[in-house]
Amino acid sequence: MHTRQEKTEAIGRVIDTLDILRVECPWDRKQTNESLRPNTIEEVYELCEALINNDNANIRKELGDVLLHILFYAKIGEEKGEFDIADVADALNKKLIFRHPHVFGEVKAETAHDVEQNWEQIKLKEKDGNKTVLSGVPGALPAMIKADRIQEKAANVGFDWETREQVWEKVKEEIGEFAAAAETKDPAEMEAEMGDLLFSLVNAARLYKINPENALEKTNAKFISRFNHIESRAAEMGIKLKDMTLEQMDQLWNEAKQKCHEND
Repeated sequence: MHTRQEKTEAIGRVIDTLDILRVECPWDRKQTNESLRPNTIEEVYELCEALINNDNANIRKELGDVLLHILFYAKIGEEKGEFDIADVADALNKKLIFRHPHVFGEVKAETAHDVEQNWEQIKLKEKDGNKTVLSGVPGALPAMIKADRIQEKAANVGFDWETREQVWEKVKEEIGEFAAAAETKDPAEMEAEMGDLLFSLVNAARLYKINPENALEKTNAKFISRFNHIESRAAEMGIKLKDMTLEQMDQLWNEAKQKCHEND
């Protein structure tokens, strides 16, 4: 691993390179916060994919891409005379110290749960911090991640089930309410009840310490793998998917499941 000085010098080289590109490269020169934002979102998702796959080579690569965007936004801020990367780093350092009074102050926190409970109260006290408990949840988050963060923040100030088993009564209640809405065939009512049901399932995942986004993404990957098996086997058999019976597809699906178990 590298020394502290080598790490600092490496970051400095990237900053120097970006300074040159910002002047001499036509593409880099014309970028703005608005033009970079879609690419930033894409880079973060690519990092997430590498993290899910535990692909260290790609984690390193995608971290570099995300770091470039951080430095780029700071460079644009510097050009506007608003802030530079030192301001970003200093503000971050101050925030870390302020939010960890159990490390840098006198507050006691023996467990990670203690830290989480202190976290929301600390952020409410920060200058320019959250004005309400839920105001810190970004509006642009994907709905499932947003639901998880909303529930986590509410729980950290005491709005939570007494035992995690209690959540299943809520899930059952929401299933019943969706079933009743489905009887009416009212699209708006069905959508509302499905939202409530999904929200309750995200809550269940949180209480059982399961990240719902990660769980669903793993199921997505599993489904893609098994469906790809159906598609490739159908091609081997000379049959188009749309011409297959559901029974034939189920047979190949079970074949894919068995193949997966054998690989495990």
